[in-house]
Amino acid sequence: MTAQPLLTTLLPLVADLSRELPEGERYRRLLQAMRTLLPCDAAALLRLDGEWLVPLAVDGLSADTLGRRFRVSEHPRFAVLLSSPGPTRFDSDSELPDPYDGLVDGLHGHLQVHDCMGCPLFVDDQPWGLLTLDALDPERFERVELDALQAFASLAAATVNVAERIERLALRAEDEHQRAEIYRQASGQQHKEMIGQSKTHKRLVEEIKLVGGSDLTVLITGETGVGKELVAQAIHAASTRADKPLISLNCAALPETLVESELFGHVRGAFTGALNERRGKFELANGGTLFLDEVGELSLTVQAKLLRVLQSGQLQRLGSDKEHQVDVRLIAATNRDLAGEVRQGRYRADFYHRLSVYPLQVPALRERGRDVLLLAGFFLEQNRSRMGLGSLRLTSDAQAALLAYNWPGNVRELEHLIGRSALKALGNCRERPKILSLSAQDLDLPDVSAPLVEEQTEVVPIVSGDLRQATEHYQRHVINACLERHQHNWASAARELGLDRANLGRMAKRLGLK
Repeated sequence: MTAQPLLTTLLPLVADLSRELPEGERYRRLLQAMRTLLPCDAAALLRLDGEWLVPLAVDGLSADTLGRRFRVSEHPRFAVLLSSPGPTRFDSDSELPDPYDGLVDGLHGHLQVHDCMGCPLFVDDQPWGLLTLDALDPERFERVELDALQAFASLAAATVNVAERIERLALRAEDEHQRAEIYRQASGQQHKEMIGQSKTHKRLVEEIKLVGGSDLTVLITGETGVGKELVAQAIHAASTRADKPLISLNCAALPETLVESELFGHVRGAFTGALNERRGKFELANGGTLFLDEVGELSLTVQAKLLRVLQSGQLQRLGSDKEHQVDVRLIAATNRDLAGEVRQGRYRADFYHRLSVYPLQVPALRERGRDVLLLAGFFLEQNRSRMGLGSLRLTSDAQAALLAYNWPGNVRELEHLIGRSALKALGNCRERPKILSLSAQDLDLPDVSAPLVEEQTEVVPIVSGDLRQATEHYQRHVINACLERHQHNWASAARELGLDRANLGRMAKRLGLK
């Protein structure tokens, strides 16, 4: 390879170093330029995070790859690349499994990667991650000079360095101490990261960062399975209490007779079976955060006692008159419409208002677009590791089916679906495959590439009269149907309809719905 093509390719990237670009765009341009200079079927940039490699950008690989987290100890090729001081090309007949087998985009069948090379990236003389190139042709990289890849790796390291410096400056400008703490938590707890790139997901992450730095009580709402506990963990990690305990209690998992003991503790002899004195969740969370999941299940009696603790910071263990002072931040979560419960007299209004100082709505999976593929990639890699497979992938019809499905059970349903489908698909194989592909049929979801059978939908009756009356009749029908789907949660309905919450309220009032 002559110096001229290399220089021609590198110069625009060098110019990019002085430009303000989103991190994702900066990395995408880097990979595209690398594929121009070093022809391959797929390229990836991965960041080393403890024992994991996290894809930051991919070009030519399946979209779900960005959601995967590769444990280095389970992928020997990655381990070899990370231990090398410079570029490495693997022999085409290498027996080491390739992490990208079956993940090259736009291909059908069980095609394996046959030519693979990569290079470690170093930032400030410390290993930062990897650049990888893969090809299906076993002789694709025979004529490639490793010096060219090394030059690209050096530029990639500079790009990463610039991107990280820009990010650090932005974080410091907003709130240096708080954001540094968030980064520390995120880098140390990769298994708890929130995966997604959709606008709704990014808005949620920004809200978490905003409220995380305060001590406000947060009420997390959303449908079953959207990840409300994960949001609570992220809020705690973003707070000044992050180095203190996060204590969780599922209010629906305990009988009412034990809820008080779990929350406030008890003394010996307080009730049958209380053989020893015991601290409750509030005392265990002192200085930190208490997360109450399914808070809508609490009885009115427990609500009253909780309200006192929230107002005064004082509690009494069950069976004791002694006061204990606690400093606890409360985060609660529910899939119920608590405002509606208050109106029905089933929930205390004062307790509800104390909980919902900062309400935070978690979007349903169907509102997050292509995030479903990133999350699927995360769960696929988990199951690949658990089942000891070389590769676990989705066919194109499976990806389309995931995108087309409505996900009433949200992220939890997706997680269970991937695990169940992978196990069933493996059980249907006569021989253990190197690459296991999940199709729409394996997922037991509709194949959107096949002719769709029309759903049974309610027909909106045609009304006589002028156009305005017909339009209003249709609007009433659509809004009512949307409210039914969201259990009359107006905020959720407004999001689905693409309206501001206040505008939806005014429209409903005009149409006689409120």
